[in-house]
Amino acid sequence: MNEVWKKPPVSLKAYQDMVGHEVGVSSWHLVDQNRIDVYADVIEDHQFIHIDPERAKRETPFGSTVAHGFLTMSLMSIMSYEVMPVIEGTTMGVNYGFDKLRFISPVRAGSRVRGRFTLMEARLRKPTELMSRTSVSVEIEGETRPALAADWIGLIYFA
Repeated sequence: MNEVWKKPPVSLKAYQDMVGHEVGVSSWHLVDQNRIDVYADVIEDHQFIHIDPERAKRETPFGSTVAHGFLTMSLMSIMSYEVMPVIEGTTMGVNYGFDKLRFISPVRAGSRVRGRFTLMEARLRKPTELMSRTSVSVEIEGETRPALAADWIGLIYFA
């Protein structure tokens, strides 16, 4: 089992008390050309800005290939597992969507990114369903502007 799943659970009240506070910052994750190429194959988006380093260097303002915005967004999952608390009694969690998602800066091949998570809302919609809203900024190592900013909504279910 992955180490990120072995965190001790917190009570629902403790989780709700975190609202308005930064919960944590993930480790750095490498976005290398191989990861970008694999992602391009999965989603069948082979635009040269992602997969052709020589052409991207010549023809774009980025100076290299860049990750797909949705690749950067999808890395938020592993980042969240590293830092977001698990609530006691949780049976599952699902993505509910985003109220905001902006791709602010390109992630160049070879960069490392990490997520910064602030819990903004944790509200029971039903006795066994919690809606959790988290503000996420994905930072690029060595850069001042983030790769993306998002308001991410999840639903957490209890037995």
